[in-house]
Amino acid sequence: MSPLVLCFPSRLRTKESLQKVLLACKAFYSGTNIGTCGSGSLSWPKSTRLWRRGFGALAATGRVAEVPAICHSTQHRTAPLCTSSHSGRDITSSLWALYNETKKQTEDVVSSVTCNLLNPDAIFANNEMSLEDTEIYGFDYDYTLAFYSNRLHTLIFNIARDILIEEHRYPEGLRAYEYIPDFAIRGLHYDVQKALLMKIDAFHYIQLGTVYRGLHPLSDKEVIAMYEGSHVPLEQMSDFYGKSSHGHTMKQFMDIFSLPEMTLLSCVNDYFMKHNIDYEPVHLYKDVKEAIGDVHVKGIMYRAVEADIEKYICYGEQTHAVLRKLAENKKKMFLITNSPFDFVDRGMNYIVGKDWRDLFDVVIVQADKPDFFNDKRKPFRRVNHKGVLLWDRIHRLEKGQIYKQGNLYEFLRLTGWRGSKVLYFGDHIYSDLADLTLKHGWRTGAIIPELRSEIKIMNTEEYVHLMTWLQGLTGLLERMQVHRDAESQMVLKQWIQEREVMRLRTKNIFNNQFGSLFRTYHNPTYFSRRLSRFADIYMASLSCLLNYDLHHTFFPRRNPLQHEASVWSDQVCAGTSKTPFLTEMAQIK
Repeated sequence: MSPLVLCFPSRLRTKESLQKVLLACKAFYSGTNIGTCGSGSLSWPKSTRLWRRGFGALAATGRVAEVPAICHSTQHRTAPLCTSSHSGRDITSSLWALYNETKKQTEDVVSSVTCNLLNPDAIFANNEMSLEDTEIYGFDYDYTLAFYSNRLHTLIFNIARDILIEEHRYPEGLRAYEYIPDFAIRGLHYDVQKALLMKIDAFHYIQLGTVYRGLHPLSDKEVIAMYEGSHVPLEQMSDFYGKSSHGHTMKQFMDIFSLPEMTLLSCVNDYFMKHNIDYEPVHLYKDVKEAIGDVHVKGIMYRAVEADIEKYICYGEQTHAVLRKLAENKKKMFLITNSPFDFVDRGMNYIVGKDWRDLFDVVIVQADKPDFFNDKRKPFRRVNHKGVLLWDRIHRLEKGQIYKQGNLYEFLRLTGWRGSKVLYFGDHIYSDLADLTLKHGWRTGAIIPELRSEIKIMNTEEYVHLMTWLQGLTGLLERMQVHRDAESQMVLKQWIQEREVMRLRTKNIFNNQFGSLFRTYHNPTYFSRRLSRFADIYMASLSCLLNYDLHHTFFPRRNPLQHEASVWSDQVCAGTSKTPFLTEMAQIK
C-alpha cells in the first residue's frame, strides 16, 4: 500500500546518504563482473535522464562531488557468474562473496533509512484531495469520534459467551475461556462451512500459516488439500459488505467490534474439538453471530458503558479540538451513527461537553447503515430531549434536533450536501464508506486505529534492518536463479530458506497468528485492497487532522508499477528492464 512504503527519493538529500545508496547499487551490479564473465568498463553517461534529472542537479549545487560509475549494460541483469573453466568451489565462493558484499552494503543503507521514518500521526492519501474544497464534514460515532479501551472487547466477549451458555445451551465449560486481546486482527475471513479463520490477500490467495481452526493453526499441507491450492474463488468470497450470504461461504470481519466475535468463534471451536464434540459449523457461526448481536441490539453493551463510561471510553483522542477547529473555520458538520441517542449523548458529554450538539448542524442516530445509504423508503423521525419518538413529518433537518433512521437520498434532498465538497469519516470500510464513494461521490476518510501501532513497529531498527536485507536477498535470488548447476542451486536453496525465516519474522513482529493488517508476506491484504478503493485518505484517528491546516492538499505517492522504474533510479542502467535491488529496498513492506 503506497503510503506505507518508505520512499527512497527522500534519502538522497545529503551527500552522505547518496553515497551510501550508490555504494550499495555498485556492489549489487558488481556481480556481473565476478569471475571471467561480464567484464568490461563501467560507466554512467552524464547524458542519461537519471543524471540530468537527479545527480546532475545535485552536482551542479555542489552537494555531490562525483557520481561513481555503476553500469553500462544493455542486457538484463542475469549475466552468468563464470565460464566453464570455473570449478564448483569457484561458483560457490563467488555466490557467497556476492551475498556477503550485498549484505554489508544493505546494512550501510539502513542508517539512511532510519533517518526518514514515518509519522504515526500523519494522514495518508489513496487519492488526491484538498481540504480547501471541503465544506461539510460528516462523522460516524464509534471508533471515529469515540474510542474504546480493550475492556469493552472483554465485556462483549464475556456477555456473548454467557448468552451462548444460558440461552443457546452451550456447554458450561466455555466459561473457562477468556478474551485474548492479541489473538485476532481486523480484516480476517472466516469460512463458515469449514470453521476456519484466515487472512486472504488482494488476489484472493490465502496466506499460508494464518489459517486457524479454533486456537490452533492448520499446516500448509492441510490447507492446500482442503482448498485444492491456496486460492479462494470469487463466488466463495464474502459479498460486497463482507457478509456470508447468497451462497458466499466466507465472512469478512471489518468492524473493530468484530474482534471479540472472532475470538469467541475460535474459543468455541477449540472447546468442541478438545472434547470431541460433533457439531455443525454453520450452526455455530449463526449462534455466535446472534449472541454478539444481542449484546448490541438488546442494549446490554450500551448500558454497561453508560454506567462506567470512564472505564470504557478513552478520553484524549482530541476529538473536541478537531470539532472546534472545524467550527471556528465555519465548516458544516453532521453525525450519522447506528448507535442510539442516549449512548451517543452520554459519550459525547464525556468527550466534548454538554454543548456538543451545538457543534453539529445535523445529528442522526440509529441510522441502520449501510441500509441508510441505499434504502429510499425509511423516513426520518425526530427524537425529543427525553428520547421519545415524534410523529410529525420532517420537512427540514434543523440544528439542535435529533433524528432517527431516515435515508441518504432524503438527507441529500433536505440539505443539498452533495459531491466532493462533503468528507465523511468512519472506521468501517464497507458500512461507512463504500456506498458514499461509489454511488454519491462524497470524499471519504477511514479511521484505522491499528495504523499507529503498525507504523511504530515499522519505524523500529529491527524491522527496518530485517526488511532491507529481505529485499536485498530477494533481489539476489531474482538475479542468480539463472544458474542451474547443482552447486549454485545448493547455495540458492540456503538463501530461500533464510528468506522464508525472515518472512515469518516480518509476520510475527505484528501479530504471531495473522501478521500485519495491511500486508501478507509481500502482497497487500484483502483489507488493504478495499481500503485503497473506498477511502480517499486514512489515518489512525481524527486527531491527525490537527497536524494540517484546512487548505492542505493530500497527494498520493506515485510508486512505480512493476513495469516502471522508480523516479530516482530511472534508467539507472541503460537498457536494464528491472532494478529489483534498490527499487525493492525502497519499497519497504
